[in-house]
Amino acid sequence: MDLADLYRDVIVDHNRNPRNRGRLPQPSHSAEGNNPLCGDQLRVTLEVSDGVLRDIRCEGRGCAISTASASLMSEAVKGHSLAEVAGLFGQVHQMLTSHDAVPGPDLGKLAALSGVREFPARVKCASLCWHTLNAALAGDAAPVSTE
Repeated sequence: MDLADLYRDVIVDHNRNPRNRGRLPQPSHSAEGNNPLCGDQLRVTLEVSDGVLRDIRCEGRGCAISTASASLMSEAVKGHSLAEVAGLFGQVHQMLTSHDAVPGPDLGKLAALSGVREFPARVKCASLCWHTLNAALAGDAAPVSTE
C-alpha cells in the first residue's frame, strides 16, 4: 500500500465514522461555519479551561472532505494547549495552501489531508473546521464562511 492509498483510507474512515460528533451540552465556546460552494455546514462546541482545549464536538453536514477534516481536527486538538492548537492550525493551513509544503511528522493523521491541495475548490472544505474552531476560540459570534 502506498502513502496515497493510506491517506485515502484515513479520509474514508473519518468520513464514515466521524469522531467527536455531536454537541457539548454546556460548551465554554462555540461557533458556526459554512461553505456555500459545497454546502458544508458545521457547528463546533468546545470546553476550554486553564488554557487547554479539554473537549470538542463537531456537528453538521458536509462533503466527505469536510466531515473527515472535522473528525481528524477534533482528535488532533483535544487535550492540547491553545498555543499547541494555534500551532497545528498554522501547520495545517501551510500544508493545505502551499504546494511545496511537506507535512511534518507531528501532524500525524492530519497529513492525510495533504492531497486536498491538488484540488483548490476542496481546500475550503478541509479548512472550514479549522476556521470555525478559531472563531470559537476567539469568541467570534459571526458565522464563519469560506466565501
